[in-house]
Amino acid sequence: MAHPNGSYSINSALSDESEDNEPLLHDVTVPPLCCSARLNLSILMFMGIAVVYGLRVNLSVAMVAMVNTSETIPGLNRSTVPMCPLPSHSDNTSQALEQPEGTPQYPWDAETQGWLLGAFFFGYLCTQIPGGYLSGRYGGSVFLGFGVLGTAALTLLTPLAAKWGPYWLFALRALEGLGEGVTFPALMSMWAHWAPPLERSRLMSLSGNGANFGAFLAMPLTGYICQALGWPAVFYLCGGAGCLWAVLWFLLVSDDPRTHRRISQEERDYIIASIGHQGSSHGWSVPVLSMVTSVPLWAIIITQMCSNWSFYTQLTSLPTYLSNMLHFDLKSNGFLSSLPYLAAWLCATLAGFVADHLIEKKVFSVTTVRKLFTVTGMLFPAGFLLAVAYSGCSHVLTIAFFTLTSATGGTSGAGVFMNQIDIAPRYAGFLLGITNTFGTIPGVIAPIVTGYFTKDHTMEGWRKVFWVSATVNVCAAVFYMLFGSGEVQPWAIPEDEANVDEGKRTRSVSA
Repeated sequence: MAHPNGSYSINSALSDESEDNEPLLHDVTVPPLCCSARLNLSILMFMGIAVVYGLRVNLSVAMVAMVNTSETIPGLNRSTVPMCPLPSHSDNTSQALEQPEGTPQYPWDAETQGWLLGAFFFGYLCTQIPGGYLSGRYGGSVFLGFGVLGTAALTLLTPLAAKWGPYWLFALRALEGLGEGVTFPALMSMWAHWAPPLERSRLMSLSGNGANFGAFLAMPLTGYICQALGWPAVFYLCGGAGCLWAVLWFLLVSDDPRTHRRISQEERDYIIASIGHQGSSHGWSVPVLSMVTSVPLWAIIITQMCSNWSFYTQLTSLPTYLSNMLHFDLKSNGFLSSLPYLAAWLCATLAGFVADHLIEKKVFSVTTVRKLFTVTGMLFPAGFLLAVAYSGCSHVLTIAFFTLTSATGGTSGAGVFMNQIDIAPRYAGFLLGITNTFGTIPGVIAPIVTGYFTKDHTMEGWRKVFWVSATVNVCAAVFYMLFGSGEVQPWAIPEDEANVDEGKRTRSVSA
């Protein structure tokens, strides 16, 4: 029910169905989202995730400037599939990557580049689960803040590591992954305390979509900085931005609405009442056995792994594809590489609001909404990736289909990628650590597989890359449709709340 002041009342349950159809809250006035502490938190998270994703992907574009192409592919075999012709504009050629005088370049082949682009994820794998567990126990703000700060500080050392050699750069990128690995589990742990059930999709989509916005912003900026200042400046500027954000984060953020210094009493009461027991910390013990045998959790794990395969393939390899196959110069490469992430950011943010609306108006259950957005975000990108595979040398079609791939894939942000907080709110950070650990495996493997398929720099090799990604996406959509769920799992319900529910059931039977 709408109120004259712009707030409204909610009358809904956390999961698909509540016992005896009893609502979670009765006539609770919801403070407006605009200018609220929860929205400010989401925006600050958005900025932080944008920074770390910029730090993650800038190497993908800078690699084009860092590598001396004439030395890496001297005997390129062009006999299997004809290489694309150079663009008609004489100044738009990947062969003219002019750098300021004295900027170093390195003779790294395609396989070495694949290992360097995947190095980040070797470290990223290691801190997901510990980060999620400790964030759920102690709160996520410290882990998120220091995760960004550590990654940014290490990024400043990239030019030095590259000068020392690819092994040093590999080690540095792996260390950056260690630092960034705690960020998303920490973010999820914080939302378990801050996100009211009927606002989860929009708040979490807004904050998490900093990833797409960071990629969108970093790619063209990286291209311009490389040509204007040289590729080392990319890492100095991006690292400095991350350090600056960390200062703002530690000054403005609190783990829980109860300890926030600038939140209104009305908003504090609303958040605490709407989340209830599920907003409590999980303590030292977690139901590991129940998690291991939970089919809905495995549905999330498998689906995220499959979805991330195509995402990381595009994230790390698109600049190389545009440069080596379509011959865009570095500046155009960065801008065109960013277009898919702009589309993904816009569509994913919109999907979050639509998902909340469908749940709030009880058009569909939480489970149905999550499946709808997940399947849409898997099948459509698969089709558009296959379209890319057969677009040949058409620049317009290639960019259009890549953009549609990311745009439609963005809808899964309101599906499987926030499903942990549906099935187990109090363990959300820990579960995200688990699912992200598995979901990061494609980040390690996909660039290496791409490097293997494309070592001869042929269109046929790239077509295999796109076919593999599309097939994996379709398998994920089918699996999640069969086994996904949006209901709070029995093992995730606090003991005192479970006792209350048992009492309700006993009274119902007695009646």
